[in-house]
Amino acid sequence: MDTPTAKAAWNANYGVVSSGDRRLAFSRQLSSNSATPRLARSDSSIAMPMPIPIPPPYQGPKPSKKLLRLATASRPMRRLALLLALNVAYSATELAIGLFTGRVGLVSDAFHLTFGCGLLTFSLFAMAASRTKPDNLYTYGYKRLEVLAAFTNAVFLLFLSFSLAVEALHAFMQDESEHKHYLIVSAVTNLLVNLLGVWFFRSYARVNIVYRNAEDMNYHSVCLHVLADSIRRIENAEVLCLGIVSVAVFMLVLPLFKATGNILLQIAPGNVPPSAFAKCSRQIIACEDVSEVWQGRFWELVPGQAVGSLSIRVKSGADDRAVLEYAHGLYQDLGIQDLTVQTES
Repeated sequence: MDTPTAKAAWNANYGVVSSGDRRLAFSRQLSSNSATPRLARSDSSIAMPMPIPIPPPYQGPKPSKKLLRLATASRPMRRLALLLALNVAYSATELAIGLFTGRVGLVSDAFHLTFGCGLLTFSLFAMAASRTKPDNLYTYGYKRLEVLAAFTNAVFLLFLSFSLAVEALHAFMQDESEHKHYLIVSAVTNLLVNLLGVWFFRSYARVNIVYRNAEDMNYHSVCLHVLADSIRRIENAEVLCLGIVSVAVFMLVLPLFKATGNILLQIAPGNVPPSAFAKCSRQIIACEDVSEVWQGRFWELVPGQAVGSLSIRVKSGADDRAVLEYAHGLYQDLGIQDLTVQTES
């Protein structure tokens, strides 16, 4: 029999005895056939305290979707967001000082800068929205938003070059120069901000740039926009300098304007000569199972992604699978990644 001391120590370790929870226990018993003790399993009524579930450690609030998007944003997006925030802060400060002091020049310059910030905001929105996957409404995705943003910036820059030319002509006819020191300080301050933006997108500050995708068009337009606005900050420029700046902005922006306009107008891919499409059509018609090829339409969705559609009339009873594979192979060699072929018999 157990002594009271041992029983008390056992109760201290395992708790009180109760019939509410039945557990399996092991006891040593002597075997009738062996001198060594053996283990026998029996049902016991030892009450064990139920384990208390430990909650998982607190990991803080889950990040919102906006924070996740900001964290996964590309470096050009973050840089453009920083540049936009600096321009908005400067524009608001300039507008407040102009209204407080009654200087019309500062107010006018603040509104001009605000309009430019609106275009840069559209470019930033296009960068973020172009990452959205295609859906039932926009089956090709949102990549063309960047092309549209680049085209909008190009139109604004062409208008800016025209306004610089008019200003140069007006200065030449008037032959006057008004030195306003507060405008000079404003121009220099904003010039430093815009030069920071030019440094952010310095890899796109080239005349002849190859647009490998829609992002290249949008980044190039942002760089040209900031560069032209930086030049525009230089007040009291000579007539000749204004004329040179006007021509330089026009020559820099014109290739971007033509490239984005061609994509929005869905012209044939520029890297494929029209004779190559005609040759492919002749090769398909030369097949013995094909009687006619028509309605061949090819265009660039975004730079580097060419799509097209084609209608082929096959002869009665012919297997169109071989014709489809042959047509897809021909146009894929030309760089048409997405081709829709309709066959009729």
